[in-house]
Amino acid sequence: MNVNRRHLLTGTIGAAAVALTASACASEDGGGDGSGQKVGISMPTKTSERWILDGDNLKTSFEDAGYEVTLQYANDVAADQVSQIETMVGQNVNVLVIAAIDNKSLSGVLAQAKDQDITVIAYDRLILDTPDVDYYASFDNTKVGTLQGTYIAEALELETAAGPFNIELFAGALTDNNTQYFFNGAWAVLEPYVTEGKLVVKSGQTTLEQIATENWDGAVAQERMDNILSNFYNDGSIVDAVLSPYDGISRGIIASLQGSGYTTMPVITGQDAEVESVKYIIDGLQSMTVYKDTRELAATTVDMVVAVLDGKDPEVNDEETYDNGVKVVPAYLLEPVSVDINNYQEVVVDSGYINADELA
Repeated sequence: MNVNRRHLLTGTIGAAAVALTASACASEDGGGDGSGQKVGISMPTKTSERWILDGDNLKTSFEDAGYEVTLQYANDVAADQVSQIETMVGQNVNVLVIAAIDNKSLSGVLAQAKDQDITVIAYDRLILDTPDVDYYASFDNTKVGTLQGTYIAEALELETAAGPFNIELFAGALTDNNTQYFFNGAWAVLEPYVTEGKLVVKSGQTTLEQIATENWDGAVAQERMDNILSNFYNDGSIVDAVLSPYDGISRGIIASLQGSGYTTMPVITGQDAEVESVKYIIDGLQSMTVYKDTRELAATTVDMVVAVLDGKDPEVNDEETYDNGVKVVPAYLLEPVSVDINNYQEVVVDSGYINADELA
């Protein structure tokens, strides 16, 4: 695998170029013409912009490398995802690339896949409780949370400011293994300030179970924020910061704050650099987002598949962190980037990830 190619991908080329580069890399590695080989891609939902981009990038990259591709979205219904994967297994795919809806729902269908010697790559979400997942391609999920927590700490100047500041916490879906990594990374930064009393969670909701957001749904987050504001901020106090793990959740939180009369927003984090949230950053509604170049993740995944189908071991850079309850899954982790008003142009626009016209 050409590691230098990955570094060149970041922030320099568009999705089409990623696909062409992945194809060229496959040829250089002595394989990857894809002749007669099938890849099944199972994505969780089309309700999030990023998963549409992921699916499109993967499909284009694999097809340009000569593979026959089946791409399915399960619309956040775990049973539908299982059914779709069963169909792919029945179509005799050689590799499955799966972004799981429910990380514990796939053991049965993956056992079927393993019986047919189908390689399984968990894509961005680790699949739990099964020996039948072979590799994991993702970003450094703990660092995502660390970037979010650090941004809040620096924006509020917690090292030097007297405080106290009010903060509320949101997390993703409990069915997504990444949720704990995102939160743990942020909480490691923020918890000492809570213990010190410089940060105050007025709702008292600090456990993952209390702050989780079903299906990463912005409407669910908006309703919870409405309840927090009406129950804990009806005394004239204000929210100074909100830890949000994902842009769609952030927009729900912002809608709630606006509905409660906020004209100046708290510090609000996010993730995925979705177009609407980058617009929010430009407009001063959302403070930051964590950018994860899904073009690069698609290229990494293609490299993994090319290696596997050439009878080689894919390159990995983490063989310790991701224990799925049955085995430690070998992983390749990419680096996330913190984006705010100061660097969005350079990171997401100049790189071609978002067209400037989309932000007009």
